[in-house]
Amino acid sequence: MKLYRLPIVMHEPGDETENKYLAETPALPGCRAWGDTSAEALEILQSLAAAFIESYRDNGDPLPPEVESVASDNDEPRVLSELLVAV
Repeated sequence: MKLYRLPIVMHEPGDETENKYLAETPALPGCRAWGDTSAEALEILQSLAAAFIESYRDNGDPLPPEVESVASDNDEPRVLSELLVAV
């Protein structure tokens, strides 16, 4: 099993997001999820991203390079979260 550290963009609720949180990962075009909370949107996105990657594999299609480049083996140290700091 491989782990993929994918970038996530979270959009706040608004007219464009039907007043829901919208989470997406630009590395997988079209991989978006909506939720009533940011946590719900992220949970759905995680399942959806896994389904996207499995679909690529099942169809024998290569993963986008930006996805393959962030893959790591399951036995490597795991990053649970990332910190974004703007200075």
